[in-house]
Amino acid sequence: MTILQEPAFAKVNLTLDVLGRRPDGYHDLKSVMQTVSIRDDVTLTLGTGEPWRLTCNWEDIPTGPENLAWRAAETFFRNARRDPGGLTIDILKRIPVQAGLAGGSADAAAVLRALNRYCDFPFSILALAELGSLVGSDVPFCVLGGTAMVEGRGERLRKLPDLPECFFVVCKPDFSVSTPELYEKLDRTAIAKRPDHRAMESALLAGDLAKVAENLWNVFDPVVTAEHLELNYIKSICNTYGSLGQQMTGSGSAVFAMMPSFEYAAVVCNMLKDNYPQVYIARSV
Repeated sequence: MTILQEPAFAKVNLTLDVLGRRPDGYHDLKSVMQTVSIRDDVTLTLGTGEPWRLTCNWEDIPTGPENLAWRAAETFFRNARRDPGGLTIDILKRIPVQAGLAGGSADAAAVLRALNRYCDFPFSILALAELGSLVGSDVPFCVLGGTAMVEGRGERLRKLPDLPECFFVVCKPDFSVSTPELYEKLDRTAIAKRPDHRAMESALLAGDLAKVAENLWNVFDPVVTAEHLELNYIKSICNTYGSLGQQMTGSGSAVFAMMPSFEYAAVVCNMLKDNYPQVYIARSV
């Protein structure tokens, strides 16, 4: 048997715009995504000689073929024309679920990276990201990682200058949001403000963290906040105690704040943790 281990890092959306519905029913997106250090750990055991299985330390996580990590392994072996001779996937989960942090996609990407390494890299990183697009919309970015512009359904990637080192506070409130329902609401909503991607790219190129924070924008944020005003409370705490900027990530419900130092991040974390058990301090990766 062979045991492989791979970290699976979460992401946040520095910008997120929805450009319209596609003929296939999905929506075209444009987003600057950033990897952060909140992570799951994925362990693969190959050559078990037994039927595939998946385990996870969190309840309510699918443990069959519907899990993105399982689907990623199927996709990899089908395209690499390899047979693992039995496979077990163990996921030690820390990334909050239904948060907009791409936890499931990160796990899938970790599976793809680990298997690609084990098989002596039959796929380039971009080819591996393309495989990821067959598994889920956020998987290609999670394969690539870092700071990138993501377009289409998530399959079009362009590396951007790295985000200057910074700390994030990530807070997941108790409620979650149905992504399909949120897209339906957005389709019926006049979008009053869209992200300025050119300004965001310029801020990244200049390495100007304050300008990056000024240009945070997610078109989903006002739609969700209108129904869940506690997001404003979370943001106000972050802002009061030194955040450079804050917004919801993905389709929610987690909110992240960009902090100028670990000390500021620790203060915000302490202010939030009594009401919100799922509060994390993270760094850009």
